[in-house]
Amino acid sequence: MDKSFKTYLKHSYKDYKIRSVNPPLVRTSTVVFKSMKDLRNIQKKNLKNPRGGHFEYGRQGTSTTYELEKILNNIEESYHTFLTPTGFGAVFLTLFSILRPGDEIIIADPVYSPTRLLSENYLKEFNIKAKFYDPNNLNTIKSNITKKTKLIYVENPGSNTFEFQDLGKILSLAKRNSICTAIDNTWGTPYFLKPIKLGFDLSIVSATKYYSGHSDVMGGSLAVSKKVFKKVLQAQNMTGLRLSPDDAYFIMRGIRTLDVRLDKHQQNAKQIAKFLSTKKNIEVLYPLKKNTKNYKLWNKYYSGSSGLMGIKITSKNKKSVDKFVNSLKLFGHGYSWGGYESLALHQQIKEQGNRKFLQLKKNEHIVRLHIGLEDPKDLIQDLRRSIKFIK
Repeated sequence: MDKSFKTYLKHSYKDYKIRSVNPPLVRTSTVVFKSMKDLRNIQKKNLKNPRGGHFEYGRQGTSTTYELEKILNNIEESYHTFLTPTGFGAVFLTLFSILRPGDEIIIADPVYSPTRLLSENYLKEFNIKAKFYDPNNLNTIKSNITKKTKLIYVENPGSNTFEFQDLGKILSLAKRNSICTAIDNTWGTPYFLKPIKLGFDLSIVSATKYYSGHSDVMGGSLAVSKKVFKKVLQAQNMTGLRLSPDDAYFIMRGIRTLDVRLDKHQQNAKQIAKFLSTKKNIEVLYPLKKNTKNYKLWNKYYSGSSGLMGIKITSKNKKSVDKFVNSLKLFGHGYSWGGYESLALHQQIKEQGNRKFLQLKKNEHIVRLHIGLEDPKDLIQDLRRSIKFIK
């Protein structure tokens, strides 16, 4: 990019031919040509440059999806970015592209629970073995590496418990052993962290979250290095995992304000985290305190922090934690996050998946908070009123 990130997002598309600052929404299943010669020429161009948007069939995409790919390529600083119908579609495409029967994957223990189910249960049926590492002890990666290890899969920070990891050390281990690396970067987005530039081969973002920003569309992106491009291209062609033009259009509309929204999410989240950190029996799972390991690892790699955090509540009365969450007036209760609204979920142990290294005591409870774009004073007042119910 020859412009700053912020400026680029506002000027990433202009079409003076149709005199529009937004790309046209092109829906089609059949791509028509004036002659077979024209069709064959496009096929040749696509073979020569599969990143060039030379479509012969609607499943490959349209000019609308192509424009979103170009935007994401630039902000990810990647060789190419693939689009999928959901964020989890990007997770599946990652594993389907790299792993084959007999292979092994080493995966972060605090990974998104559907990703855990996919890697731990579904892949097992294809003779692909999943091993999990402790995000607080990267020696558990080293001890699990074998000649069969083909992928190290990171989620940073950890889902719900928000452990930050030393990404550089993970990459160094992988490179010494010629192992591909993938990261779920939905929390940070390329606004705060650019994994491909850092050295990862694959970078996943759930476009449902901050890219869209308005809780009205689902999608995923998978940015890749040149090393794995052909593998992912082949896998996407075989699976048909493509984002619709309508969803691409909505995501493009949302991404124009990604920087503005994330700056505000961060600002609000820091105020909320600071308030909650003063409360008895509450541990804030967010990079706030400078003397902590989590803060140092976040600060080492990230340029900012998003609006998603966890709080660990110590209480002998589980029902009082439920009452705290249920009594919040400005926090909705629902899955997903990344929209303009604040959300709160009491995450039960079973929702963490079959975690091997999670050390929660009997009276410790995890509540996930997404801090939205409301007035932080109102959010703090709402939390202050509801915290009184925790016994």
